[in-house]
Order: sequence, then structure tokens, then C-alpha cells
Amino acid sequence: MGRKTLQNRRDRALGSGAELFYDAPLEIVRGDGVLLFDRDGRSYVDMYNNVPVVGHANPAIVAAMAEQQATLNVHSRYLHEGIIAFAERYAGLHHDGIESVVFSCSGTEAVEVAVQIARLATGARGLVCTDAAYHGNTQLVGSMSYLWRAPPQSGEIRAFPYPDLYRPLKDGLGEGELCDAYLERVAHAIASLKAEGRGFAALIMCSIFANEGPPEIPSGFMAKVTDLVHREGGLVIADEVQSGYGRTGRWWGYQKTDFVPDIVVTGKPMGNGLPISATGARKDLVDAFRARKDYFNTCAATPLQAAVGMAVLDEIERFDLVRNAAEVGDRLTARLKERVSQYEVIGDARGYGLFIGVELVKDKASKEPDAALALSLSNRLKDMGFLLSYSGKYHNVLKIRPPLVFSHDNAEAFLAAFDECLSR
Repeated sequence: MGRKTLQNRRDRALGSGAELFYDAPLEIVRGDGVLLFDRDGRSYVDMYNNVPVVGHANPAIVAAMAEQQATLNVHSRYLHEGIIAFAERYAGLHHDGIESVVFSCSGTEAVEVAVQIARLATGARGLVCTDAAYHGNTQLVGSMSYLWRAPPQSGEIRAFPYPDLYRPLKDGLGEGELCDAYLERVAHAIASLKAEGRGFAALIMCSIFANEGPPEIPSGFMAKVTDLVHREGGLVIADEVQSGYGRTGRWWGYQKTDFVPDIVVTGKPMGNGLPISATGARKDLVDAFRARKDYFNTCAATPLQAAVGMAVLDEIERFDLVRNAAEVGDRLTARLKERVSQYEVIGDARGYGLFIGVELVKDKASKEPDAALALSLSNRLKDMGFLLSYSGKYHNVLKIRPPLVFSHDNAEAFLAAFDECLSR
């Protein structure tokens, strides 16, 4: 069956407009480690998907999934050692203030739970996020997701400009002054909520502002904004769906950017493809949520989630993938930084472990974003066997986010293809 025929069937079955990558979409039929294969047998290095964190079709994950499904999979209203052990192990990987866990099936659901916990704990409704965030796609969580649209100026949500050294809020400021300028915008957002009688429940932010770039952040901002939130009576929610599970070269993005959140949300990588997400917080916060909301999710906190979740943690530790993310990612980022001075179209390169952004510009002096080039390069690299995409507020940042089994050899092969594309 031809690609066009399959795409037409897809439009009928799923509705026209369901998103596809690339000008000539790929039909992927198999995965193995960092590789994806199309129907013709051609292989592509996956440099985008953080879901298969320990690699596509990882044999240990497949075995754990099959064995548990063949033994037992029921909802969470029965006692089961597996899910309790998984919750204990998961919480133990966090700082001491993350004691109890609410499991769900998607990052969006986990963010919804986090918001409800914060609102119950504070008695307030107001939320603050950045002006280019993405946290999910329900009505509530989607209202805090501004990567493709402008944030509102009223209601229960306020947005502030995300902290960024490359495109600063104001030119000519030292790093400390710039940090203070961003903190003032957060304080203004909180004051606006309180002035309208909404109160202030929480600040939510990705620990590395992944969809925003990820940008380089003014030194000290994350710890200082956490202190500001606490002084104003709110809680800090760290969205670790993209930055967690070793992605940054530390277990958690908040360790990399140096702050201590009150509530932590994780998702995609937890199940290496099986839907698992989690919201972690102090026990008293989770107890209050349980008492008021009676939360239940049929497919969450199940023996299957527990078995697969434990297997993913085992594989991360067995192959030392947190260290691998730090070593391979830091070296790749350094090599890409070298290219900033070599190519006029690269304005900046930065990253946290194996989450890397390459900012493409039309002019280095003006920093005018070049979204068309980001789209073009992602298509050209696909043709050369490397799959990535683009992100950022201006859609001009190449987004590099491979499975954590990505190697130095994979990185070198990518750099060769990247140079060839740019030299054309």
C-alpha cells in the first residue's frame, strides 16, 4: 500500500489534521534501541523520542510487560505488593519532601492531579506558568500551554516570560539584574491573581523549560523563584515529564537547575511506551487530596504499571544511563557549540544532558528566528537517516532528545550529517 493511500485512510479514520512529522511522512514499522525502521527496511536514528527512554523494544521491558499481563492485571482497589514497592522506589529517587505518589496514565493527568493538590492545600485557584510552556492538552492543563498561542490576560492563570540568557527580557542587564527582572514579572503575575480575588495556588514550570528552548537560565533564578512562591503562599510544581528519568544527566531536572519543588510530575519515560505517569508530593498533601477527591483511574496503579515501571528503573541503573546522558549529551552539546562560530545560521546551542537545542537565526546580530530553516533541516536530516524536530517559542530551535541509550558513535554520525546539511 502506498504512503499516500495510507495517509488518506488515516485522514478518514482519525480525522483530517491529525499531526504528522515531515513533508513526506514516514511509515515506521519497527524499533530497536535508538533505531526506527520504515516499511522498506531503512533505518533511522531516533533523536526525538523520550518515551522509549531505555530504547525501543527493550527486551527486559517487553518481558516484564508480557509476564505480568500473563499473570495478573487488575485495577488498584486490591492490595498488591508490586505497586507499593514501585511507589516507594519512585519516591526514594526524589528529595525527602516527595513521600507519596498518585499514579495516572499521562503527563496531562498527572499535571491535573498536581494542580488539584495545590489548590486544596492553599485554598486558592490562581496558577502561574511561562508564556511558552506546554504541560498537556485537557481544558485545564491546555490553558497553561502557550507554545502555539498567546496566554490570556485574565482568569485563573497568568503567564510570565520564561527566563532566557540568549533572548533576555531586557538588553544590557547583568545576569543578576536579569534574574531580578524575571522575578519581578513572576511577582507581578501573582499580584494580579490576588488583586482579582483568585488567590495564588502554584507556579508550574518544566525544570529545564524544555519546550521553551531549553534556554540557559540566569544563575540562581530557580531557587529564588521557589522562595518567592513560598513567601506568597503558593507551591512549586516541577513538570519533569521531559526533564526527568535521567534526561539531564541527573535523575531529575530540578537537580540540574538547582531548586526543590513541592510537587513533582513525571510521565512518558516511566513505562518506555506503556502509559504511566505520577504526581509526587509530601504525604500530608497527598492525604488531603485523597480525602477530598477520591481519585481513581482504572488503568493506573496497576500490577502491569508496577512491573514495567520497575523494569525501566532497573534498566536505567543496569546500563548507567544517567551517566551516559551526561557524558554523551555534554560532549554533543560542546561539539554543537563549536558550530555556533562556524555557521551564520546558528545563533546558539545549549543543552542539559541529552536534551539539546540548536537555535537557528536569519541574522546573528538581530537574532531574528528562522523557523523555515528549522523545518527544512528537520526534513533534510530525516532524508539522511536522523529523526528530530523543532520547538521553542518561535519554532526555530532544533529539538534533540534521543533515547538515553544514544551513544557517542550515534552523536558523531549525526554531527557528520548535520554538517553536510548545513554546508549545502
